[in-house]
Amino acid sequence: MLQTNQVNTTSSTIALPFLQTKEQIAVLLNEYIERSKNGEGPVLLQEKPEQIAQELQLDTVFENGFQNLEDLIDFVKTYLAHTNHLNNPKYMGHQVAVPQDLSGIPDWIHGTVNNPSSLYEMGPAGATLEGFMINWMLSKFNWFKGSNLCDFSTHATNGSGLLTHGGSIANLTALSAARAAIAPEAWTEGNPSDLVVIGPATAHYSVVRALSIMGMGKNAYVPVPVDQNEVILTSHLERVYKEVKNQNKRVMAVVANACATSSGLFDPMEEMAAFCKKYKLWFHVDGAHGAVAILSEKDKERVAGIEKADSIIWDAHKMLQVPSLCTAVLFKNQEHQWNNFRQKGSYVFHENEVIGMDSMPYTVECTKSALGTKLFWSFALKGEQPMIEFIETSFQKARDLYSYLCSLEDFYCPYIPESNILCFQFRPDQLSDQDQLALRYELINSGAFYITSCEFQEKRFLRTVLMNTKTGHEDFVELAETIRKIGSSILSNKH
Repeated sequence: MLQTNQVNTTSSTIALPFLQTKEQIAVLLNEYIERSKNGEGPVLLQEKPEQIAQELQLDTVFENGFQNLEDLIDFVKTYLAHTNHLNNPKYMGHQVAVPQDLSGIPDWIHGTVNNPSSLYEMGPAGATLEGFMINWMLSKFNWFKGSNLCDFSTHATNGSGLLTHGGSIANLTALSAARAAIAPEAWTEGNPSDLVVIGPATAHYSVVRALSIMGMGKNAYVPVPVDQNEVILTSHLERVYKEVKNQNKRVMAVVANACATSSGLFDPMEEMAAFCKKYKLWFHVDGAHGAVAILSEKDKERVAGIEKADSIIWDAHKMLQVPSLCTAVLFKNQEHQWNNFRQKGSYVFHENEVIGMDSMPYTVECTKSALGTKLFWSFALKGEQPMIEFIETSFQKARDLYSYLCSLEDFYCPYIPESNILCFQFRPDQLSDQDQLALRYELINSGAFYITSCEFQEKRFLRTVLMNTKTGHEDFVELAETIRKIGSSILSNKH
């Protein structure tokens, strides 16, 4: 840890001065943020790893350490040059938050004090902030019954939840709880062979991955047909359910997308909740990206019925501007969280009452960082209402981009966006799927823009995720012009 200006006599390196080092890094990061916001330099400079390793002098630094403050500063400068500049208005890429300027402070604090928040006594402040933010999230679905968000007592009718490192672990945790509800013996005796999960054919890959990790196998996921926009056809739920029953299988859970990763479109949760209620089935909503719609009066209709779920996952590192990773796993019934993992470890799990709250007995992770601090900090920097406005503005930007591209003859948009995600194609009548992909790579390699790509409707589409507050109409115009230029070049080479 860089905390003193004393010379380290046991090696050739020196212990760097804490305050001076911090100030120098702050200057570099401030310049990085400002240059990115102003659109200076490429969005992404994607060199080969061998080149980056050489510029960072990895072998030398690893073996000998930083010899002085200048070495450290040079390392950071080089590192920052080889990053994806999310603060650049022309970043329209993955579902990764464009952090606020001061969002990195909680990570710096945690990296200094190193207080894991999964055990209260190891990180009281972080655990308290996690409890507060979980109460806030639960309250949005009417699953919190406390007197105020600082009420951490156990209420019989309360929901529950915890924060974890990402949606994949969150889906695994929720589906494990669904298994515990229908087959509590599975924890000690192994999985019954008759359990399946049903949901849209476009469910996130982490759902099937979770079932495989749980020992159920990917074939335990039974896909329900989707429409042309890859939204689940609820009219097929009955048929799929009866087919499963006729095979002497039990449905462990029904999964809904809120929203689909590829398109940003939402499954009809009200209808799916009614189906689950009819057959007494566990209803799980993968709300990693789109659960934030619950915060907006303007967009909350997209998640109508989500409060009827048994479990929800919600990524804060997407639309709540929290640096990765930070995901909530929420349960309507607190007992489902308590009964999920049935283990004992005398050094961490205690029979007697302890001060505060421990999340360790209910998580896949034994040790986790102070995720509640990161999430709380994101709101503390601006307040709740500005966060809601950011979400609504981001969703609106996708609609604005859709309207603009639809006004151009050589672009095709397959649907009206329901979130801040939009898929589109350039000249699909003349450019193949491989051409669309080549267009995307040429675009990002130019450094002018960063967008992604996905398969949708069995075709290759370009894909934007609008996360940056600085992105505006002029960027949409420039994006279209740049794509048109690259696409025309690809067309001319084909002929």
